[in-house]
Amino acid sequence: MFGNWRIGSVNGALLAAYFIPVWTLVAFNIMVAPVHGLYERPSVAVALFLSDHLQMAGMDTVRAAWLLALGRLTVVAFFAIYLALLCIPRIRKNGGSDEALGIALAIGSLISFASMIMASKVGEMAALRLHATELLLLLGAAIVVVIERPAAAPKIVQRTVEANPPLGLEQAELLHNR
Repeated sequence: MFGNWRIGSVNGALLAAYFIPVWTLVAFNIMVAPVHGLYERPSVAVALFLSDHLQMAGMDTVRAAWLLALGRLTVVAFFAIYLALLCIPRIRKNGGSDEALGIALAIGSLISFASMIMASKVGEMAALRLHATELLLLLGAAIVVVIERPAAAPKIVQRTVEANPPLGLEQAELLHNR
């Protein structure tokens, strides 16, 4: 059953198993109560950076929180698409699901990297560790996807039947050798 699974597919499925529930819960908390959800541990660095360094007002902070939730839900959606495509064996074998995984990894890495930079600017060490860990997970999966390519399809070689048999010792037939 697992003979046609690549390590990149298994790695992507494990990442999706982590990021889909965690980031959905964080995004849902932000959507329900934007300011309260933004000041929870996964997003507190972004909230402190917005209020301290960018000095955003209340409504602007809410808009930034919703934008962060939208970004996280976009990553969750691409991971879900990846898992759906991974269930189809023909697509999994030729690497057709890697595009959805690549988009999820790119957007997720961008969000985690920006959050990590914001956490380092405001001095929030717990959030810095969280975002650095997520970033390393995403970058490690991206490296595996880039390096590991799907197996090439076997090429069908068709030999033509020659009218004349091959010459002995592969000598050319000259006129004076007849």
